[in-house]
Amino acid sequence: MRVLFSVSSWPTHYSSMVPLGWALQAAGHELRVLCAPSQTAAVAGAGLPPVPLLGGMEVAVHNRLSYVREALAGQWPYPWTPLHPVTGAQMSTLDGFDAAAYARTDGARFAEASAAGHDAAVAFAREWRPDLVVHDPVSTEGLLAALAAGVPAILALWGPVGTHEAPPVRILPDDLGDSFARHGFGPFGPDLIRHVLDPCPDEVAPPVGGERLPVRYVPYNGPGVPPPRQPRGGRKRVCVTWSTALSTMTGPRSYALPAIVEALAGLGVEAVLTATREDAEALGPVPPGVRLLERCPLYALLPDCDAVVHHGGAGSAMTAMVTGTPQLAITFASEQACLAGRMAAAGAGLHLPGHTATAETIAATVAALLDNSAHQRAATALRRAAVSRPTPVELLPRLEKLAAGW
Repeated sequence: MRVLFSVSSWPTHYSSMVPLGWALQAAGHELRVLCAPSQTAAVAGAGLPPVPLLGGMEVAVHNRLSYVREALAGQWPYPWTPLHPVTGAQMSTLDGFDAAAYARTDGARFAEASAAGHDAAVAFAREWRPDLVVHDPVSTEGLLAALAAGVPAILALWGPVGTHEAPPVRILPDDLGDSFARHGFGPFGPDLIRHVLDPCPDEVAPPVGGERLPVRYVPYNGPGVPPPRQPRGGRKRVCVTWSTALSTMTGPRSYALPAIVEALAGLGVEAVLTATREDAEALGPVPPGVRLLERCPLYALLPDCDAVVHHGGAGSAMTAMVTGTPQLAITFASEQACLAGRMAAAGAGLHLPGHTATAETIAATVAALLDNSAHQRAATALRRAAVSRPTPVELLPRLEKLAAGW
């Protein structure tokens, strides 16, 4: 069987697809991964064969544009103005974004690049002739390629945010280049998605329109070396994972890491922080009781932790889910807030909206997470449900049957 993956220009969007790629290749299936040139090294580094043909709007620009639209619609909950979609500069008012000028210049450029990427995906699929296409929610090139090649397409969710969410939550992009209509498949919309690979147990299942294909979430946190295990020393251990990349999309006020570190230092817990070298340098000196690890895989840390604090990203939340770790999500965007709300509703964690996050509120919320054993029981129950789902290897017969019966 030939399987074509199509992925976006943001690695965390497709990291959950990597173990499926390994399973396919280990079973002897052929695999190719359509990606943007910027993702060639990341895809190849994960052991998957990249085909760097895609183009379009950068994910950071897409997200910033979404936040401006939310603000214009009165759906932006934070007491500051979103960043300018293209430049990433802080705007004092929404008047700083000229929508008409954007449509004539950068918008037209992004539409042209998107159309070219979708056309390239269609051409490759018709030449390579895959039996099946799997794509992440942002990479709609895969869906169009499958439609054009007459083979089934599967959208691979990265977490508990679905294809049919209520506004303002929306993980599917616009068809900037009208590519679906140009190729004869009508306007793009979520109802074109007929199959959804879903790693979420029922307790946190998101709304989707297509057939759900259950799969177990297998963490892939990128390259890194697990640290040696250290004795607990009688203190609670809390993991923190954060990234300055968040600030490029939601602004400097979303860099909550200093407040998190201050909060944990005041609680007297052991804090374990995994970060890139750049993020660690931005943080500066850390107080006693904070252990800093550079690029340590999250899945290797969480089994020895009592809780984890993160920004509501799917990779962090889902890794915490399969390790049974109670989680606090401090969120600064609608998608992350939606994800955090579902985890909190399942009892496996707590949610703190970013604009309310201070050292004091973070400390109080972490203390509540650690002191209430109900969160650990719920996290353990959610883990059991998550790991009972079919592994990527166990999913292969279902994919083979889908490809053969199309």
